[in-house]
This record gives sequence, C-alpha cells and structure tokens, in this order.
Amino acid sequence: MAGIRAADPGGAVTQALRDRPFEIGPGRVQIIAVGKAAISMARAAMQAFATPPPTLIVTNYENAGDVPHAEVFAAGHPVPDENGQKAAQAVQRALQSTGANDRILALISGGGSALLPAPVPGISLTDKARVNQLLLGAGVDIDQMNLVRQQLSVLKGGGFARLAAPAQVSALILSDVIGDDLRTVASGPTVAPLGNAADAIAVLRAAGIWDELPKTVVHHLQTRTSETVSEPPAVENRLVGSNAISVAAMAAHDRDAVVHARPLIGDVADAAREIAAVPAGQTTLFGGETTVVLAGDGLGGRNQELALRVAMLAESAGWAPGWVFLSGGTDGRDGPTDSAGGLVDDGSLARMRAAGVDPEMALRDNDSYHALQAAGDLLITGATGTNVADLQVLIRP
Repeated sequence: MAGIRAADPGGAVTQALRDRPFEIGPGRVQIIAVGKAAISMARAAMQAFATPPPTLIVTNYENAGDVPHAEVFAAGHPVPDENGQKAAQAVQRALQSTGANDRILALISGGGSALLPAPVPGISLTDKARVNQLLLGAGVDIDQMNLVRQQLSVLKGGGFARLAAPAQVSALILSDVIGDDLRTVASGPTVAPLGNAADAIAVLRAAGIWDELPKTVVHHLQTRTSETVSEPPAVENRLVGSNAISVAAMAAHDRDAVVHARPLIGDVADAAREIAAVPAGQTTLFGGETTVVLAGDGLGGRNQELALRVAMLAESAGWAPGWVFLSGGTDGRDGPTDSAGGLVDDGSLARMRAAGVDPEMALRDNDSYHALQAAGDLLITGATGTNVADLQVLIRP
C-alpha cells in the first residue's frame, strides 16, 4: 500500500504543476486525461486553474465517476469496446478543433492504449479487438504489444500530438511500464512510435499469430512496410510517477527490506523461479510486469499466476514455515478479474487441496483465480485509481 500511495496520480499531478506551472497562452486551454488514473489526474489538474478549463476524461469502467465541469467517458479494458471508440472520436474532435495559440494539458496513464481505440481507416474496432486478444494470449511483452497497436491507431505513437498541431501540448505521464519508456505508456500518444509496420509484422510473426490476424490488418501492415518512424511535433513530456518510485516507497516503509536487483519482467514462470532463488532470512521487494502465455481457458492474471507458481516452488523446495508472498497489480485489477493478485503462504496449497482444487491442474489451465479463491488467498483491493505495473513482497524466514 505504501507503493500504491507513492503512485497517487492526483498528488503526482499537483506536485508537477507546483514545480513547473502550466503556461497559459493567448488562446484556449483544454485538459485531456486518458488512462486508469485519468479521474484523479484530471481533478488535480483542474484545481490548478482559477477557472477549470474544458476537460475531457477517458478511463476504465471500474474507475469512472462524475467530475464537475468535465466530460467523462468510461470504456473497456483490456479489450477495447465501442464506448472507447466513441471516446477516441471525442478526443479526435477536440484535438482537431485547436489552433496555433491554444494549449493542451495531456494527462496520460496506464491503460490508455485499450481505452482509446481509434483504428486507422479500413480497420474495424472488431478487427482491432481481435488483434489485442491475440497479443494478450501470445505472451508478448508490453513494448511489442504497443508497437503493434501504434501501427493500427490514429492516436497512438504520437498521433495525439500530430492531430493537435499546431497547438502546444504539455503531457504529464504516470508510467505503468518498466524502464519508463514513454513511447510505451498508453502506446505513446504524445511521443514517437516504437517502430514501423515492418517491425510490427516481425513481432506478430515471432509470436506465431500472423496467420490468425484479420485480413484488413494484414493488408494495412503490408502496404506500409516501406514507411519510416515518424516523429511527432514538439511536445513537453514529463514523467510524474512510476514503478521504480513505488518500489522505493515500499523500501522506505520497511528499511530492513531488500530491493531485488532488477525488475521482474518476461515469462511468469521465469519470474517465479527468480523469486524462489532469493535468500531466506529477509524481506525482499520487487517491481515489474510479467507476461503469461495462455494454454488453458481458466480465469486469472499474471499476478495470480505468479503467486500460485511461487507457492508451488516453495513447497517443492521445502521452505521453512512462516513465509508469505504477495503479488499485486497497482491498479487493483489483475487480468479480467476482480482481484489485484494473490497473497499466498505456507498453507495455501493445503487449503486448495482441502477445497478439492488441484493446484497443478489449475496452473495448466491458467485458472489461478479459482485456485487462490479456494484457499482464501485472492488479493482484493478494489480499484485504486492508479496504475504503475506490479509490486511484489516476499517475507521468508
């Protein structure tokens, strides 16, 4: 929770605008907030003005709510839906109505990529949602996923800034990606894209899903392979919160804890083995974002599966009693579930088996949710209003 508090989006925006106030020019000012933390970021930004400027907010259903003097759109995540497309169209209209003297304060947070689907001409929302589902199931990392998304969107990969030109754009960004590459947060609406169409094709082929793509997507990418990476107009981009900042906050909360040397990234099975290899006799803190390759049709998410895998490794290694491990998404939602992740201990697997659940079978079916639910080990926080990837804590005697 100390890590989540450090990623408080409202506080981050307030501090950023205090450190470097937003400059108001002779034209109009507009606030556009997109992502899981959009509500809190927008509220804080609006309070920085004597009279709140026109404000447009796009966030996920779980975090949506009324904001006085603002237009709020709630949309689907992680799979884009029609409400997201309507929100994207509203954002496009707002950007295209600006002039050279106008200023836009863009508030960007994790989840913005799925929440703001603006397919390029010739590709339907259904086609784009299919691509998203294939990418999620193939276990590609967030950089690869967003590289592909950028090639299929009007707003991603600097598209937001290009539509706003010649208006000046200032962006405050809450990063949910490890390493804080701003091209990846929400698929980089205000920064340069991660690659071009040829790069996207290479990712899709390597993931083994090229032949499953909608024909419209294949045609669009193949006709653009000669294009180079296009830089957006000049934008002021500022990072205001990140996973690393939250891990540091956890360490400040428990000064005896040890911060793991590197972020947990890549395949969830590899991450579980990395966690299981840390020394006993200490509290170890982690941050990162893993990926899961779907082999079954169960219910779960990367944090729940990581927790289940660590419990199984602990049992096989014969860890001393008294250990506990938490893995949670800072947004309060892990995969398509109501759980933020898992909180397991030395009795978790016994409780599962007593409830009639075989943890190994659950893992093979990617059904970590029901396994953890049977043990009473789901981590339920509710929507937190922020999103800076995942945090983990291992206490091992």
